[in-house]
Amino acid sequence: MNNNSNYQVLLYYKFVAIPDAEQFAAEHLAYCKELNVRGRILIADEGINGTVSGTIEQTEQYMRDLRSNPLFADIVFKIDEADQHAFPKIFVRYKKELVTLRYDKPLDPNTLSGTHLSPKEFHDYLQREDVIVLDGRSDYEYDLGHFRNAIRPDLKTFKEFPEWLRANMADMKDKPIITYCTGGIRCEKLTGVMLSEGFKDVYQLDGGIVTYGKDEEVQGKLFDGKCYVFDERISVTINRTDEAVVVGKCYHCEAPAETYINCADDTCHRQHIVCPDCEESHHGFCSLECEEHVTSV
Repeated sequence: MNNNSNYQVLLYYKFVAIPDAEQFAAEHLAYCKELNVRGRILIADEGINGTVSGTIEQTEQYMRDLRSNPLFADIVFKIDEADQHAFPKIFVRYKKELVTLRYDKPLDPNTLSGTHLSPKEFHDYLQREDVIVLDGRSDYEYDLGHFRNAIRPDLKTFKEFPEWLRANMADMKDKPIITYCTGGIRCEKLTGVMLSEGFKDVYQLDGGIVTYGKDEEVQGKLFDGKCYVFDERISVTINRTDEAVVVGKCYHCEAPAETYINCADDTCHRQHIVCPDCEESHHGFCSLECEEHVTSV
């Protein structure tokens, strides 16, 4: 670890039945405030999904405390070093689903989910000509970075996936399909949907893109661009080889770029990729209308 990095960012999930999950969420929020960690944690009857930042001491304590609960004794944490908090505050909420899908059938990843592939296995599958690679994220995440030759789903939200699969991949049900997402949780549900829809040969990247990027053997190979993350870092580097390329395009001029910013007009806040020149010349706005709206106030 970089000695200058005094903070850590944790990413984790676990599908496990939580008794009185709503009460657990309230208690967990109070605990996080006392420990002074920040982040976004979702708790449902079906489990927990979170990302938390804090000092090394705070995050190590958080991991110990969560694992001391028998429900989460074997939970896996993905750990990134950081120079500061990745979140402005702590957010813990009870939800009906950890990943909003609203599928018309019950899904339990512990009983129905695609075969897990290690980073090395996934890397090997990526190089097979008979394998279809499906990005399990939204379109704006794909646009910043993705695995080479992956299908880009034209989706804004995860709950659109079932209908999108029916409309776009119905003729691929007998082909081997590998899926991936940021940390793995979306693919737990996505591959369950695919199996329920009749897909026969479905796989998922264990631990997601984040784990793939940390694997010492594959070193993020065949991932182009950067990985979008849902915190103040916005993106992280995955490909640690000299093969790394930029795939993002500036919203204004389409030059290669990989910096996501929010429109400087708070009533818009459109997140868009910009190159350094356009960020300066457009003053952080996504359009002339937004700039005029702010300057006219």
